[in-house]
Amino acid sequence: MQRLAMLLAVAVAAVAQTAPSRDDVLAAMRKAAAFYAEKVSTRGGYHFSYTDDLSYGRSEQSDGKTQVELQRAGTPIVGMAYLEAWEATGDRFYLDAARKTGYALVDGQLCSGGWDYTVEFDPAKRARYPYRKNGDCAAAPDRPPTTFDDNVTQACLRLLMRIDRALDFKDVGIHEAALFALDSLLKAQYPNGAWPQRYARFPEAAKFPVKRASYPATWPRKWPGVNFQANYTFNDNSVSDCIDAMLEAARIYRDARYLVSAERGGDFILLAQMPDPQPAWAQQYDTDMHPSWARVFEPPSVTGGESQGIMRTLIVLYGETGKKKYLDAVPRALSYLEKSVLPRPSNPAEIWRRIPAAGALARFYELQTNRPLYITKGTQMFAAGLGQARPDGYELSYSDASVITHYAVLVGAAELPAIRAEYSRAAAADPAALKRPAKLRGLSPWSSPEEQERIGRPDAARIARLMQALDERGAWVEDGVIGKADRMVAVTAARKMVLTINDRAYPISENDRITLFDGAQPPRERIIRSTTFARNLEAMAAYVAR
Repeated sequence: MQRLAMLLAVAVAAVAQTAPSRDDVLAAMRKAAAFYAEKVSTRGGYHFSYTDDLSYGRSEQSDGKTQVELQRAGTPIVGMAYLEAWEATGDRFYLDAARKTGYALVDGQLCSGGWDYTVEFDPAKRARYPYRKNGDCAAAPDRPPTTFDDNVTQACLRLLMRIDRALDFKDVGIHEAALFALDSLLKAQYPNGAWPQRYARFPEAAKFPVKRASYPATWPRKWPGVNFQANYTFNDNSVSDCIDAMLEAARIYRDARYLVSAERGGDFILLAQMPDPQPAWAQQYDTDMHPSWARVFEPPSVTGGESQGIMRTLIVLYGETGKKKYLDAVPRALSYLEKSVLPRPSNPAEIWRRIPAAGALARFYELQTNRPLYITKGTQMFAAGLGQARPDGYELSYSDASVITHYAVLVGAAELPAIRAEYSRAAAADPAALKRPAKLRGLSPWSSPEEQERIGRPDAARIARLMQALDERGAWVEDGVIGKADRMVAVTAARKMVLTINDRAYPISENDRITLFDGAQPPRERIIRSTTFARNLEAMAAYVAR
């Protein structure tokens, strides 16, 4: 048996060393894409992951056969991969697959102009959603609202615009939906240039006076439970993604309104920069332009996380507009963050395990004192029909011991030297030389300047391995568990606990997750991921690019 394994390994290595022909790679691409577009897709949309037999699909916010996910690791990333394949090969199969993904976005577009995390295709359930396709927006409910959280609406808009361009703006449904979304984003922008986290109705300008950011005299140390969706929101880089989506829209449609909107977003960044001693940015602000609470684990603070993305956005704005005011805001923030880097402790707590040796920045720095703030770990519970609950924990702390791990309260500092280098290059260059390529790549182009030039031809051995890894259907299957339908109860332990089944005790450790499903069949342990499909298809596309 051992000898057979060695022979197989040698055979795999030999195959990997043989450069695949362009025709063979094209055939493998078609096989993989046909499987995903024809067998995996639900009306052009996709989940994050599927069981290997396609009996169950699941994402962060949706699951099952009648829903698809609009967060980036679902529908948007797959649609982008089809477009990459179309541009590389000229094979209309990929353009048609991208068009179908665009139709899924049209089906999921809300009356408010953008998108929620999920598209529901069950006809009986769709009537409860404010979808434009339902036809009567005047009588539609407000929920769910358009969301900018997690790059949902911005990524969907980017994909729809790029599909529209690839179709020469001739598909009426896709073209009209893209323009409606852009018009809605213009209306949703606040007088100061910001955008909310979510909205169902457009803001009344008089309720949102233009102010400069400042520190509140006091702020609540306990989560007040307020609705934060209308706050001016940088969290998860939402404003950065809005600005860059508008910059791309101005290129694609040659409409100056979108460039003006992007610049107004940049002007909000300037207004939102905190004064000394912490001249960076908060995750979100209230109408007084004070840092404010969002979720129970997102306190008023100056953030070492989103501030890095904001600096990159300012550099992009300078390159796109030539207006030096955007670049001038970077040095103070960058110097402050460089001085705020936390060295790796000699005996690091659990939260440091994912942090590289370069050190970390706190996601949350206490206002004015600059002390790192952490959120204590708490039990997370779910019960079907009852929803989620957090019965303990989730308190502010100055200690990094036993803090939440499902949300990054520490972020790596490794990107600061790269941001410093990007700033120095921009400061020394003619702004005209900083313009990005005509066609942008990815779902957040502002965040990856080096990826905007087409990647080089991938290594032949890598492509050979990808081709060999395809199963007979055209699927890339990998180890993993995503659960199954009919989840009844789930608990994530924040500390040691005991589970009893028929009075027999089982010890539960910190971070263990206990899930109870309906039915006798256990969850499958092999899965198909949309991110894997998209990454592999794009690599093959780069290999065969004309």
